[in-house]
Amino acid sequence: MAFENLQDRLSQTIKNIQGKGKLSEKNMEETLNEIRVALLEADVNYRVAKNFLDKIKEKALGVDVINSVEPAQMLVKIVNDELISLFGDENKGINYNNKITKLMMVGLQGSGKTTSIAKIAKLIKEKDNKKVLLVAADLQRPAAIEQLQTLGKEIEVEVFTLGLNYNAVDTVEKSLIYAEEKGYDVLLIDTAGRLQIDEILMNELVTIKNRINPDEILLTVDALTGQDILNVSKKFNDLLNVTGLVVTKFDGDSKGGGVLSVKAETNVPVKFVGIGEKISDIELFYPDRYASRILGMGDIVSLVEKAQSELDIKQAKNSAKRLISGKFTLDDLLIQIEQTQKMGSLQSIIKMIPGMNDMAKALENVDTDSHFKISKAIIQSMTAYEKQHPEELRNSHKRRIASGSGTSVADVNKLIAQFEKTKKMMKGMGSLFSNYNIDEE
Repeated sequence: MAFENLQDRLSQTIKNIQGKGKLSEKNMEETLNEIRVALLEADVNYRVAKNFLDKIKEKALGVDVINSVEPAQMLVKIVNDELISLFGDENKGINYNNKITKLMMVGLQGSGKTTSIAKIAKLIKEKDNKKVLLVAADLQRPAAIEQLQTLGKEIEVEVFTLGLNYNAVDTVEKSLIYAEEKGYDVLLIDTAGRLQIDEILMNELVTIKNRINPDEILLTVDALTGQDILNVSKKFNDLLNVTGLVVTKFDGDSKGGGVLSVKAETNVPVKFVGIGEKISDIELFYPDRYASRILGMGDIVSLVEKAQSELDIKQAKNSAKRLISGKFTLDDLLIQIEQTQKMGSLQSIIKMIPGMNDMAKALENVDTDSHFKISKAIIQSMTAYEKQHPEELRNSHKRRIASGSGTSVADVNKLIAQFEKTKKMMKGMGSLFSNYNIDEE
């Protein structure tokens, strides 16, 4: 995930600060130097890093951090506030209007532009309850129209196209007329990607912008391109006045510094981040939440929102009640595994819980996904009766289950032992949960 190395470095720096009962000018200077190194290693633009540290130092001296009762906490708060400011203070989402909201998606070819526009269409259709029309205005890349139509079908959103017989400007103008006739709320325009900053194709974007006056111009950038994000953003912004960034491959191994630099240098905020390959793997970028993550303070709000959007709440309640009552079966365990997998990797979930960073780090080399897959395969190879009564399984049954699931008898025994231990432990703790009302709906 982007910012992971920066998070590790800053988390350690904060621990070092908190280990000192009192700060002196000397060790505060050492701390600022550690933050400087962390930012530069994360590929943050040098000028941005310098300004960031100057502001921290100015504020720290202004509130007399060194002589305060809790100097470490005060300094952490200042760093947190400045990170938020660096990201862009807050995310207001899409700038909707009272008529048809027009959004242009622009970017270099290969940045994930077409997939991103479909992800955003799904997000605003489901979360903002908007009637969305996708417009296939990328007439340069072979099969771009077909790709958008396939994605549109997947998310059940109509795609407007005139094929290759019209130019992009005509397509966009006619799509607006069609959207007005059909009562659409939002027009999402997929423009042609550029292999580089090409004058002819850039002029096409300017013409489209001047003809329809879009409410949003979102630039798609690949998180893995590092500081080049800043160069690309500057060029597109100078020409089009970009309103926001969509950062793709945010779940990859990028250092994240380029993303941190853009707002400071161009005043263009990050609006969306792509966090996976699935069509639902996109989220609004909240500066305060990501600042908390970078400082190792978790992000419980995003975790709750993710749970609400991904999990079957009714199923989760029923499963929790059965677990506490001791009626938990392997069918229930299978449901829990599948629900957890919907949320992403176990490590990514744990990282969102405040104070759990060290545990997440300890799990880095643990292949929890493979563990889940093995457990699922074993349970799915059992009969309905065996799932309800695993304690009755004989060796012959276990060999059949192991053979059917591509595992070993030892794997089967391990799963059953863990299941029985969990069931027994939760039944013994049932009285502790007696005051909680978990309704079976």
